[in-house]
Amino acid sequence: MVFYTYVNEGVFTLASVTLKFGIGASNEVGFEASKLGLRRVLLITDRNLMEMGVAKKVIDNLEGEGVEVEVYDDIEVEPTDVSMVKAAEWARGRVFDGIVAVGGGSVIDHAKVVNLLTMYPANIMEYVNRPIGLGKPVPGPLKPLIAVPTTAGSGSENTGVAVLDIKGERVKTGISHHYLKPTLGIVDPLLTVTMPPTVTASTGLDVLTHAAEAYTTKPYYARPRYQSPAERPVYQGANPITDVFSEKAIELVGKYLRRAYYNGYDMEARYYMMLACELASASFGHAGVHIPHANAYPIAGMVKDYIPPDYKVDRALVPHGISVALTAPATFKKIASVVPERVAKIAELLGVTPESKHPRKVGEAAYEAFVSLMEDLKTVPRGLKDVGYRESDIPALVEGSLKQQRLLVHSPVPVTRKLLEEIFLESMVF
Repeated sequence: MVFYTYVNEGVFTLASVTLKFGIGASNEVGFEASKLGLRRVLLITDRNLMEMGVAKKVIDNLEGEGVEVEVYDDIEVEPTDVSMVKAAEWARGRVFDGIVAVGGGSVIDHAKVVNLLTMYPANIMEYVNRPIGLGKPVPGPLKPLIAVPTTAGSGSENTGVAVLDIKGERVKTGISHHYLKPTLGIVDPLLTVTMPPTVTASTGLDVLTHAAEAYTTKPYYARPRYQSPAERPVYQGANPITDVFSEKAIELVGKYLRRAYYNGYDMEARYYMMLACELASASFGHAGVHIPHANAYPIAGMVKDYIPPDYKVDRALVPHGISVALTAPATFKKIASVVPERVAKIAELLGVTPESKHPRKVGEAAYEAFVSLMEDLKTVPRGLKDVGYRESDIPALVEGSLKQQRLLVHSPVPVTRKLLEEIFLESMVF
């Protein structure tokens, strides 16, 4: 490894959220809230979790520790700027000293933005990442946020990122800052057993792509040196610690996702998929992601009429993990020419050994590994055509991806319009 002390970056940070992990961990939410000195909290969740009684158990646990709870459950699957602003307007003016989020990434991301917009009111677009928004940094610390995930996918409980769909522009983007990180993540694999198969598949594929993209991002020491430590971003590039997390997460997904998909009550599979989620989020939350996530935003934002199985929605929707996975096989096939050792390792961890070390063979093995896994998850679309896209949509998809420069800058290969066109074309059917 070569360091360029005066030209390139020589420092990386590792500042993961404090986690409490294990079977039954959600029974300790009230204890942790009380320990933080919280007396009145906003509990943000969704109606489905309220109806199933999952959120009610957390509410009872909080109240049992003397913590007052006010509930907001009007959450959209796959957050939008409109739904986040609506939630913040509801919270504004209410008296609370902390927030508890119970749900998947959509719920936790709503909670992050509610925390931000109630502490530092502004038009949400001021905080949205450039070039779509103004990219204004979060001005200061936020109120305590306890995140209790009910899915094993986004890892939002462990990152300083909130993802949202800008409805007016039909594109997904995010808000990123260290201050958005939850104070504590309480991670209980028991809460994931109610995820239906397609939700399990989508969230599991999100874990896989988080880890694989973080593993292949441009390393931290290949970036220009920051003028000030304050300029060092949330996503800093791969480092030796994130590499270890990524490899283990990929291995666990390859071993356990199929089991969790076919038997939601396989607790060993649920436990290790949740562990993979935390490892992957700790990895990508520092290293970053690149092409598949950049492509996922226009895929999700421009969808016309696709309704995924197992999702209780009344609008067109491509779940985030699926939207990311749709161009992952073609992407890893392409980048094998630049990072063949890492792409080969990904393929091997997923159970496919390349025929040789030649980059072309490595890329083919990675493609096969991703597609084989997605084929086994029977309700996952087999390409962009399955969610309603045609080759005539490629120019618009490319334009949407090119807007995600905060992600594309992490790619190990230069991202050109031509490269994205090739990836989208190869992703139409697999």
